[in-house]
Amino acid sequence: MAPSLENVLVVGVASSALFDLSASDAVFSSEGEEAYRAFQSLHLDEPFAPGVAFPFIRRLLGLNSLGPLVEVIVLSRNSPDTGLRILRSAAHHSLPITRAIFTEGRAPHEYMPALNMSLFLSAHENDVRKATAAGLPAGQVMQSSFQDDDDPALRIAFDFDGVLADDAAERIYQSGGLDQFQRHEALNVVTPLDPGPLRNFLAGINRIQRVAEDQVRVSVVTARSAPAHERAINSIKAWGLTVNDAFFLGGLKKAPILDVLKPHIFFDDQRGHLIQTVPCVHIPFGVTNAEGRSPR
Repeated sequence: MAPSLENVLVVGVASSALFDLSASDAVFSSEGEEAYRAFQSLHLDEPFAPGVAFPFIRRLLGLNSLGPLVEVIVLSRNSPDTGLRILRSAAHHSLPITRAIFTEGRAPHEYMPALNMSLFLSAHENDVRKATAAGLPAGQVMQSSFQDDDDPALRIAFDFDGVLADDAAERIYQSGGLDQFQRHEALNVVTPLDPGPLRNFLAGINRIQRVAEDQVRVSVVTARSAPAHERAINSIKAWGLTVNDAFFLGGLKKAPILDVLKPHIFFDDQRGHLIQTVPCVHIPFGVTNAEGRSPR
């Protein structure tokens, strides 16, 4: 019987998110594709250094010590020959990644549904926006100064609106301001919001937590405050999901909380909430990322 990905959490990761490709990118930008091919061939046995998503991916794969829980698949714009170095680097860093798709310059997101992926991470904004525009769960990893440690536990943090939930409430805020938003959320407190782009990813993490509860901790860090906090909690519950922590900050800066929480990955739909001291992912979804809007 052929293997199946139906009962595991599947995450796609571009080499640009998993590894530090700055030297390779510089060669491609300044000297072109042929020089890039020669550079990768010359450095084939030289592993890439870890990138922004590496701490998250390493811990995620480590959960497979408890059973077949996670599959990580490389989705790369590299050609098959220039992609050889990627899987060799994964093996060097003891990442058990065995599946990969190399599309030689084409955005690889169209293969996500075929592989049952709940998330795709890339450092390339255009690839991520194409995936999001197609209704697929994708995020752009941002530059980070995060220093990894030896703690095997995985910490994941999410913004709520535009990430776990859709942007319906955010649209009320954008059009009518805070007071109208608060009134609207109070009136609709028992009506769950529709799921957002990463709802299914959280569902996959929750399934893993039933097996590895002590090894995964999930937090929501949101600008919501009372009374709007109740609809967020009720929505998560209505979806049949749970989180361990919730921070309702009422518009306060998220950076001080994130610096204490130290998540191995944090997802937010607004660039203004992303910081360099933790691995952050921008989800270009919803009204806050509409064409013509300046990033907040």
